[in-house]
Amino acid sequence: MPDNATITLLHGANLNLLGQREPHIYGTATLEDYVAATRAAALPLGLSVEAFQTNHEGQLVDAIHAARGRAAGIIINPGAFTHYAWSLHDALAAFSGPVIEVHISNPNAREAWRHTSVVSPVATGTIVGLGMHGYELAVQAIARRLTV
Repeated sequence: MPDNATITLLHGANLNLLGQREPHIYGTATLEDYVAATRAAALPLGLSVEAFQTNHEGQLVDAIHAARGRAAGIIINPGAFTHYAWSLHDALAAFSGPVIEVHISNPNAREAWRHTSVVSPVATGTIVGLGMHGYELAVQAIARRLTV
């Protein structure tokens, strides 16, 4: 593992409401539960996780910029920003480590406007529809990329 074995875990708009908002789609796990599961998956791999959530696009861009040269990888669930926030696309394109886009539900099985991701073209990989397990897989994917 590199010396900067930190994963930056980013959550976008409305994900602070996990556990309350549309539990029939997103389940009852809270954002804190997702962060804890991601940290638990990272620990045995020698990685640490720093987490940040915001409902403001510019703050998410700032967090991506802050990860440059400091974090080994990024896991991002942009929420609704996925579908239109080209500023996230550009910021992630300037990050040199692996970027894994994660979605709790499968956007492609939902409303048509959710089928487009402006993040996917600059992500190393995308994991959708697997709930919390998707975050665990994202950690494993970053760890594998860092050791190859």
